[in-house]
Amino acid sequence: MAAPTLLRQCRGIVSLLYSSSRYNSSSTSSTANPAKVGVLQYLCNRFYDIETFVEVSRALKKWNLHRNNRFCIEACERYGYEVGAAVFVLNLKGRIRAWGQNNWHQNSITKWKDDLNFQRLEEVRLEAIDISGSIISYNGLDNLVNLKALKYLDLSRCPNIDDWSLSRLTVFRDTLEELSLAGCPQITERGLACLHHFQNLKHLDVSDLPSVQHKGLVRILLEEMLPQCDIVGMGYGETEPPVEGATNRREMEEHPEAAINLKAREIHT
Repeated sequence: MAAPTLLRQCRGIVSLLYSSSRYNSSSTSSTANPAKVGVLQYLCNRFYDIETFVEVSRALKKWNLHRNNRFCIEACERYGYEVGAAVFVLNLKGRIRAWGQNNWHQNSITKWKDDLNFQRLEEVRLEAIDISGSIISYNGLDNLVNLKALKYLDLSRCPNIDDWSLSRLTVFRDTLEELSLAGCPQITERGLACLHHFQNLKHLDVSDLPSVQHKGLVRILLEEMLPQCDIVGMGYGETEPPVEGATNRREMEEHPEAAINLKAREIHT
């Protein structure tokens, strides 16, 4: 949204400069600089091309996001939801691991099928999915929500995973044991509140979430919601300013005089 607006503003400036240059050359007896007028005319024309290119690029990006997150209905109807989820993940360059298998599988679905020791693909049960760094979105989760035995899910560094996406994951509350949301820029405190359903969760990575404020407080709330879970990220003092005699939020509560002294120094300066 910002890029086309900026281009339109720049195009208006260039057009104004070009018009001003032509007016000055016609209203005065001095000879206009043809090189200057030519450059301004070229820039004015090119801004139309750049704006069109930006708009087309945005449309293609949106189309590609929708295409890659569509439901794999053909694979699901032929082999079941587990294989449909495997096809979806592998198409997004992710990794999968099935029950009874020790190794992760990636690349093509054909190679994965040849490596399996199952008599029928209908017997496959996915235990772990690593789809980190992909363009999976809320709609793409339709391919995963029907899995019955998922224990490990890595969604780290996925730019399109948001709070609504986390609400879709509650279908795994009885099976999921490890979850990584590290580096997801759209996740906020509201989405993390959905995690209280995951009472079987043993490991949770919530590090590097730029949209979450008051990380120390959120860390305390997560520990209260999931006492059985090992939580990685969101240190107690990650967002609070350093205080003399206090290294984290709990110590700040135990040393209120240090916080008061820091505040007084800030006001004085």
